[in-house]
Amino acid sequence: MRRTGAVARGIRTHPVAPPLALLGAGLAGAVYLWHTDPYTGGQALPRCPVNWATGLLCPACGGTRMSYDLLHLDLPGAFAANPVLLSVGVPLGLFLAGRWLAAGVRGERYRPRFSPAATAVVLVVALVWMVARNLVG
Repeated sequence: MRRTGAVARGIRTHPVAPPLALLGAGLAGAVYLWHTDPYTGGQALPRCPVNWATGLLCPACGGTRMSYDLLHLDLPGAFAANPVLLSVGVPLGLFLAGRWLAAGVRGERYRPRFSPAATAVVLVVALVWMVARNLVG
């Protein structure tokens, strides 16, 4: 019995477990979103908390619609939903997730480190995008 517990602990703590869990959750979310149109009301989809509290569009608002459009291979629709997230966030997220998964498969833990300058660039781009999209409409 102790071996089973040790094996279970080893699986939970293996470096590949978290990225695989994220991949599984992402696939489950994609399957749900494939059948759930965020453009129609009454769907069981979360509302952006920033938009709910302030009425403003946050930098990620439109991400659900963008994901839905990408799943249905509607690239113009995805771009219209959130062009900055599609152009910058999706490639960066896929790159980081791929690095995390590759490190986990090799048995290593992946801890990305961002310089203060890189962090500042991300925050400034997000802030400028939020202001711009709320001023334009």
